[in-house]
Amino acid sequence: MAGVIRAFIAIDLSTDIQYRLDEVMVNFKSLLPHSAVRWVPSANIHLTLKFLGDVSLSNLTILTDMLQTEISGHHQFDISVGGAGAFPNNRQPRVIWVGVEAPAELAAIQNGIETTTSRLGYAREDRAFSPHLTLGRVSRNATSQDAKMIAKVLETTRVGFLGATCVEKVHLYRSDLQPSGAVYTHIFSASLIK
Repeated sequence: MAGVIRAFIAIDLSTDIQYRLDEVMVNFKSLLPHSAVRWVPSANIHLTLKFLGDVSLSNLTILTDMLQTEISGHHQFDISVGGAGAFPNNRQPRVIWVGVEAPAELAAIQNGIETTTSRLGYAREDRAFSPHLTLGRVSRNATSQDAKMIAKVLETTRVGFLGATCVEKVHLYRSDLQPSGAVYTHIFSASLIK
């Protein structure tokens, strides 16, 4: 569709956190069948606040203005990263994640973005916000044995505290799906108050 992009709003991670996430994935990959999980490149891992889906190029200015307004009243804060699990649960894994612990400020920002974007016509997320970093998605071709193995690995592999980072900005990204995976392009950043 001409004049339309796929977009999302997210928080970037420090390179140190990305490196530690990569170490976790290397460990998981060594314990799981190669074809069972489609892993996210560590450079692409981010904390998604809102997946917008299709966005008209003519709406980008409205979105960037909205994001700037929504973020302008919030202060910088720290998030902690650690622990691992799966959605919807470890016994029926579809998405493998690492957890994010954050102050109420993060939930307030996400809720404000959700409310404002819904007023602009973007679908509201039905599920409650659960801050996480997606490491991989279980392949559609994964067998029930693969799922059991993933569950066992998640239950027996301890992923402790991986680090903390200061959230200074919230970003709007474009997502282009390629055969090699998604390619993210930065569109806009809104800074939080120091």
